[in-house]
Amino acid sequence: METPDENTGENQEIPPNSNWGAVKAFIVANKIDSLLWITRIFTVINVIWYLIPIISPFPSYTCYRRALICNAAVSALRLHQRLPNVRFTREYLGELLSEDSCHYLIYSLMFLYSAYPLSAALIPLGMFALLHTSSFSKKLLDILGTAGVFGMSLVSWIRNGVDKLQSNQIALLRVIASTEIMIMPLTVGLVLSGAAGLLLPFIYYKFLTFRYASRRNPYSRMLFGEFRLMFQQLAMHERCPGFIRNIILSFTRFISNLAPLVAPANTGPTN
Repeated sequence: METPDENTGENQEIPPNSNWGAVKAFIVANKIDSLLWITRIFTVINVIWYLIPIISPFPSYTCYRRALICNAAVSALRLHQRLPNVRFTREYLGELLSEDSCHYLIYSLMFLYSAYPLSAALIPLGMFALLHTSSFSKKLLDILGTAGVFGMSLVSWIRNGVDKLQSNQIALLRVIASTEIMIMPLTVGLVLSGAAGLLLPFIYYKFLTFRYASRRNPYSRMLFGEFRLMFQQLAMHERCPGFIRNIILSFTRFISNLAPLVAPANTGPTN
């Protein structure tokens, strides 16, 4: 909202409870975070347009590619923030591959250059973008105040939505981790149907190992453990045929042997 020019003689009233000047100053002072916020909002919008094409003004495949490109841009910028000094060393490469932002940069490029769109691939992107957008949006709302120019009810509605999103953060992170795991057999299905190259499942498997070993987001590791326990309980059920039990137990042992070594992790929505 622009401040009216004093020379115009117009007596336009500025809502006393709004603080647009402080919001503008905050955005200017946090240019990169503001750019990330806008890009993530654009990611969410394109994910919604792709999943609900009836409301989209653009072709579905365009929205699919835009969502992946936006997420790749966010991941690259976050990676630059965390590791600004590029070094051509083995240690730097190890640090690079341990960053969640690097994982999702690989993820975005992997599906961006895949010949066939995979709808499930956008679910983690959209949810991560929502979670990160909510935290920055809450800061803006706190600075803005009641913002009478829009009506207190609208701002309260947005604030309640942000609070509800943040209160369900763990549930959303679990959904993201579950989706990451479930995409693995989908990539195999794409290869078998001829819709993707043979390398896709192998690259995606490497992505999953990175997510499993993530230092900041343990939810993929937690969900793998829960799935393993669930299948083991299923295999040990008295009504489970012996040959199926052997297949399940052999499969879970095989998957467990593929798991990489991990370090202690935090529990935040990182990507």
